[in-house]
Amino acid sequence: MPSPSPKPLRLAMSLLLLVTNLFFVRQSAAGYFTNTGNMNIARSGHTATLLPNGNVLLAGGGDASDSYTNALLYDPATGIWTPTGSMTEARQDHTATLLFNGKVLVAGGDFSYSSELYNPTNGTWTAANPMNISRWQYTATLLTDGSVLAAGGTAAVQPNTAEFYNPTNGTWTLTGSMINTRDSHTATLLLNGKVLVAGGAWNTNLSSCELYDPTSRTWTATGALATPRRNHTATRLPNGKVLVAGGYGNSAPSQLSSAQLYDPASGTWTTTASFNTARYGHAAMLLPSGRVLIAGGIGSSGSLSNARIYYMDDGTWTATGSLLTGRAGFTMNLLNNGKVLVAGGYNSSSGYLSSAELFVSAAPFALGKPKKLPGGSFQFSFTNTAGAIFSVIATTNLSVNLTNWTLLGGVPEVSPGQFQFTDPQATTNQQRFYRVTSN
Repeated sequence: MPSPSPKPLRLAMSLLLLVTNLFFVRQSAAGYFTNTGNMNIARSGHTATLLPNGNVLLAGGGDASDSYTNALLYDPATGIWTPTGSMTEARQDHTATLLFNGKVLVAGGDFSYSSELYNPTNGTWTAANPMNISRWQYTATLLTDGSVLAAGGTAAVQPNTAEFYNPTNGTWTLTGSMINTRDSHTATLLLNGKVLVAGGAWNTNLSSCELYDPTSRTWTATGALATPRRNHTATRLPNGKVLVAGGYGNSAPSQLSSAQLYDPASGTWTTTASFNTARYGHAAMLLPSGRVLIAGGIGSSGSLSNARIYYMDDGTWTATGSLLTGRAGFTMNLLNNGKVLVAGGYNSSSGYLSSAELFVSAAPFALGKPKKLPGGSFQFSFTNTAGAIFSVIATTNLSVNLTNWTLLGGVPEVSPGQFQFTDPQATTNQQRFYRVTSN
């Protein structure tokens, strides 16, 4: 596969900064998806857990007629899936949580309240104590004390219940019930140790949100989403805020492209940019760069291959390479090598999927100690392995469409690793914004 062209590098600099200190770096967001080994069975509704040794444990799932006990290990070094025992019970729409002791707790699933533990050391499964309530399409959140909070979901009784698993004695204990009954919601551990539960559905899609306090074991209401939604994603950003994106709403068209940010300090939501294609049932992953990758899902015309990356610093979405196969209901894991593993799911045209693929970030731009030279010239170390040709465009107003920015010309390499461009108008503007683009 040819190397993909990297995303433009955005530099926002004032004249003062140009003169004194130029260290603002923005990495490329561009990337692409490539095939990796297929699983042995097509499935959706499974779980995938990154283990301490870097392998990924995939467990259960199923198709429209059956749920599986089957479990596999993915080895990033070889790209191969291998069987690793079978669960004690077939399950779909369950949860899997990596515990502090390195074992994986798998619990619930369709009409099930059982739980079990996977031991990566010997690849075995053992039955654990059952939950108090059978539940599926619920959330399981690893708390800061090492316990696991199971909240809501579709259940036989009391679907607004919550309970926690104590890994020390292996017991499940009911804790305070949620304010609202919900399934298909999200639960996000905040930096303060509380858990934010957002949206979901029960009879109708919900905008309500609530916080669980592990210290008092109580739930309290917090700011509501502007748009009711379920089957969305929620990602905690490096700054502690939570990005909720997409989902399925109450008003036509039901697929959502909107996104919102939750601020734990104020307990409020603010609107951020929407992405280009409305979707639900997609997946999201925080990348090592601090940006968020979303991919796939169900759009108005079926399964999507479309992918986007969210920039926390300016609240915008940019395009990146598309999935090789449109899919929803799949799993996504960030591997130790920085790649993202996508596995299984469902395609509206071809059915349940056994395929897997990897998202590979393009080689980043990197600036090293830029400096201003006489006559409006800038010189900087510039590393990039994509083999592209670079140009510079400039503007004094970031709201201007890129097509109306001023082209300053190419960026010639004046010495190995040193690129230089000149902006004759740099000294006549209080603020000037530059974008290095690859051609």
